[in-house]
Amino acid sequence: MNARVAIALAWREWIRFIRQPQRVVGSIGQPLLFWLFLGSGFSPSFKPPGMGEIGYLEYFYPGALLMMLLFAGIFSCITVIEDRDQGFLQSVLAAPVARFSIVAGKVGGAALIALAQCLILLLAAPLVGLVPSAGGALLLLLGLVLASVGFTALGFGIAWGMNSTAGFHAVMMVFLMPLWMLSGALFPTQGAPQWLSFLIGVNPVSHALTLIRAPFYADVPHLLADPQYLAALGIAAVWAALCLAFSLWRVGRVEKGVKPSGI
Repeated sequence: MNARVAIALAWREWIRFIRQPQRVVGSIGQPLLFWLFLGSGFSPSFKPPGMGEIGYLEYFYPGALLMMLLFAGIFSCITVIEDRDQGFLQSVLAAPVARFSIVAGKVGGAALIALAQCLILLLAAPLVGLVPSAGGALLLLLGLVLASVGFTALGFGIAWGMNSTAGFHAVMMVFLMPLWMLSGALFPTQGAPQWLSFLIGVNPVSHALTLIRAPFYADVPHLLADPQYLAALGIAAVWAALCLAFSLWRVGRVEKGVKPSGI
């Protein structure tokens, strides 16, 4: 992999992001408004089984972080389609660079943008009584990184073969939003119907949510000795790796003469 190419592509994603203030407002504002409005509306009647006295603002907070990663991944991967329309992507593909450098640069840049937005929302964590320890903050960051890479790599792989931003939006809303909704971000999984519990259990995003939620409530030694947390860590890591492999496969098809739509 050519590290300079990957860094240059990632830096280009970041510059493009900060030069589009409406994109910054949209990707941060939508999850924030969801959290505030849903949290405020459901808090008076929210009585989760086996979770003590926890308000919905507090419960939904990790889900809002995950939602921010989702929307950041969607918006960032639209640049793949824009780069193709502007001719930039063709120039990169024609250059003698490793295909993994392209994936690492585009996905890495989008993931860093998503993480930067999450850091802004994390400033609100003390307002709902969620303050992780120093070690817990590192584990929280690990969970955010895995979830961000998973979302952005999956979005990149899907966007690679599309030539319409409207079509990409539609596919992402139909495909990625259910992953988020079936992660336990909106409602506790205890007491859910058996078929719904099964879908939540096989959903890799639900395990990523566990990595984000758990560090707020447990210390590092307890988490590293918890089989459920370790299983979630392994599943989220495998999910992120598979999504990266999918993106690399999509880009690698060009070398075999199969061109994405619009090229």
